[in-house]
Amino acid sequence: MSTRHILLGLLAGGPSHGYDLKRRHDERFPQARPLAYGQVYTTLQRLVRDGLAEVDGTDSDGGPERTLYRTTDDGSRELDRWAREITPPAPFVTNEIFAKVVVSILASADPAGYLRAQRAAHMARMRELTAVKTAPGADLATVLSADYALNHLDADLRWMNTTAARLTTLTAEVDAA
Repeated sequence: MSTRHILLGLLAGGPSHGYDLKRRHDERFPQARPLAYGQVYTTLQRLVRDGLAEVDGTDSDGGPERTLYRTTDDGSRELDRWAREITPPAPFVTNEIFAKVVVSILASADPAGYLRAQRAAHMARMRELTAVKTAPGADLATVLSADYALNHLDADLRWMNTTAARLTTLTAEVDAA
């Protein structure tokens, strides 16, 4: 995920302080890792340096002075370009679950036991996400984020089930080699 583009997108709604951008990010992307304040301010400094955002003033609202940022025309064009860019499907399998199953098979460990435990963990997370998205008052960002995560977990589960059904054959191939 591109933090710079996410912040540009949040700034597209109008000028904002770094604190508010962090809060809005965490609200709009509830299943994502929360942004650290340092990451927000470092990214804002880079956006200003690159001419994609600019300082729109400061205020204190009775507290410490806060800098207000807004996107520039170049920033709007960059955001539009990024939003239209097709994200290529990942060319390589980099999933840790896949790696652990392969290593378990190669090391004559217990891949079936690992798959059972991992499936149980996936099912527990799916129940949590279903509860989150069906909770009274769940907002659109929460529902979309939970649906995205649920679909990825479901794909993992389907792969784990297929792999569990093939373990005897896979183990025999490794033993024969």
